[in-house]
Amino acid sequence: MMLYIAEKPSVGRAVAAVLAKPQQKGDGFIKLANGDVVTWCIGHLLEQAEPEAYNAEYKKWRKEHLPIIPTEWKQQIKRETSKQFSLVKKLINQADVLVNMGDPDRVGQILVDEVINYAGISKTKRDATQRCLVNDMNPTAIKKALNNLKPNTDFIPLATSALARARADWLYGINMTRLCTLLGQQVGYQGVLSIGRVQTPVLGLVVQRDQDIENFVSKPFYDVFVTLETTQQCTFQAKWQPSTACQPYQDDDGRVVVKKLAETVLHKVLQQTGSVKAVTRQQKKQAAPLPYSLSSLQIDAAKRFSLPAQKTLDICQQLYERHKLITYPRSDCRYLPAGHYAERSAVTTAIANTATDLATAVSQADLTLKSKAWNDSEVGAHHAIIPTSTSMAASRLSHEELKVYQLIARQYLMQFYPPFLYSEHQIDCELAGGLFIARQKSVIAQGWKALLTTERPGDSNNAQDTDFSPTPLPDVKQGDVLQCIDGKLDEKQTSPPKHFTDATLLAAMTGIARYVSDPEIKKVLRETDGLGTEATRSGIIELLFKRQFLTRQGKDIRATEIGKKLINSLPQRMVVPDMTAHWEAQLEAICAKRLRYNDFMQPLQSGLTTLLTELEQQQSGFSALKGLGQQRGQRRKPKTRRFSAKKPTK
Repeated sequence: MMLYIAEKPSVGRAVAAVLAKPQQKGDGFIKLANGDVVTWCIGHLLEQAEPEAYNAEYKKWRKEHLPIIPTEWKQQIKRETSKQFSLVKKLINQADVLVNMGDPDRVGQILVDEVINYAGISKTKRDATQRCLVNDMNPTAIKKALNNLKPNTDFIPLATSALARARADWLYGINMTRLCTLLGQQVGYQGVLSIGRVQTPVLGLVVQRDQDIENFVSKPFYDVFVTLETTQQCTFQAKWQPSTACQPYQDDDGRVVVKKLAETVLHKVLQQTGSVKAVTRQQKKQAAPLPYSLSSLQIDAAKRFSLPAQKTLDICQQLYERHKLITYPRSDCRYLPAGHYAERSAVTTAIANTATDLATAVSQADLTLKSKAWNDSEVGAHHAIIPTSTSMAASRLSHEELKVYQLIARQYLMQFYPPFLYSEHQIDCELAGGLFIARQKSVIAQGWKALLTTERPGDSNNAQDTDFSPTPLPDVKQGDVLQCIDGKLDEKQTSPPKHFTDATLLAAMTGIARYVSDPEIKKVLRETDGLGTEATRSGIIELLFKRQFLTRQGKDIRATEIGKKLINSLPQRMVVPDMTAHWEAQLEAICAKRLRYNDFMQPLQSGLTTLLTELEQQQSGFSALKGLGQQRGQRRKPKTRRFSAKKPTK
């Protein structure tokens, strides 16, 4: 018997659908006509054991126990999925050949491998296990993958990398959370001071932003605008562009901060004659944005509907699992397999039937177009989130479900609309030795932006924004004479940065590299997922709220006094994303066989011991937390939340 072990039920059923029929469906498995069986995990069936599994004394949180570093790592069966684990283990022991069908990434590899290893089979059987890499639920793609099985042993480095990350997160989260909580309790703090490789830098971002706003001092800056007249009595406005000689009078953003300079320029050019130095006209086009990944969807849903990231994910899970209206939502990819292009007619028909507000958009879509979204080389473990060919009456959806579905559907429909076309007209003028520039954009064809006509004004995707003017610039040519007939000095104030919102905090986590100055660290973070993964980011943010580290004020996300004081009590290297970059670079080296497991774990363990010592030596910083936290009557049993390689059920 050949046993196919998928990562999740939906993949198991999709795989079974292309295999031998008739089939017998059981509780947690599908038996094929030829006697082979398809079964599945439900996310992780195993999890890292809690500290007390290594030593019963660890159930009590004490400083003398730290650092807790297992000599032999243990796993335990997850209680909520123990029934499925027992079934999978039984089938593994009955099977002649095993096929690992976990997602084609680090976590997907280890998720199935750890169950196979825990089942206690022989080394011969384990070495004979096959690997099937499926990243597209299209039947043709599944059949192709099944015909191209590889030895599972080829992917040992991938599994080792995932194992190293999970254990490293366990070590860091368990030890640092326990010590910080104990130090907090010593000064009278009530509650858990949760620490994590990802969650703590995220909190650090919010605290730093709040402090930047609090300490911000507004300063004036100055712009000079002139009104110019052509020989044909056409007028237009141009803005002064300071030369390099003005740099001593500008701030880091190039704004003139010395009023006297701006006044001198204005006085110098009024009523003076100038000329056109250059004229440029360019027609430009903007392709439709790609379909959504989870983060990009959460960001847009937060902007448009003020939905928290976790709420958007919960809605997506309903649309995926209950209504079958969208594809797998926890994806970090914005591309689609080429095979999905053949389904465009069925998908767009389903959109029109489900979201009647988009029926006109569907009818006007050009299904002969093919955007850059269909690209097999860009598709990893999962493809972008798009509607399925399933449809239902909109009345069966909640108001928020329908709004999120429409958002996903509209982004998909954009792939079948032409580019947004516009022209840029720029006139460079010389006046009394100074450079003045006039710019104007005008819309040529709305293209895919026609789908955004219902957007509120000022939306970043809206063609009718302030950059586009219905008033054209005059038709002039190089050398034409101009007269400065008027001018004005605009005095403005620098603005503080804005508090994070759900949308901007998610964007910061995915684009964390821009918050790092070290070029090497910045490079690593650009090449990775940023802080957290698509599956964990919303949970990390919600945990920070639960721990009373973050709070909401309207749409703004702000750090609480607890959050601020915790961050200010910690060593700087614990609150910046550098550790994530360092780990990811080493984990990638393990995947590529350039680094061994022990060469990653041993320095990490030594560094952990050093960090614990450093933290305890500056424990006085925790005194600021005195009297904060939950009241004694509200205290819950301390529990450490870790973000490892776990994936939720799909």
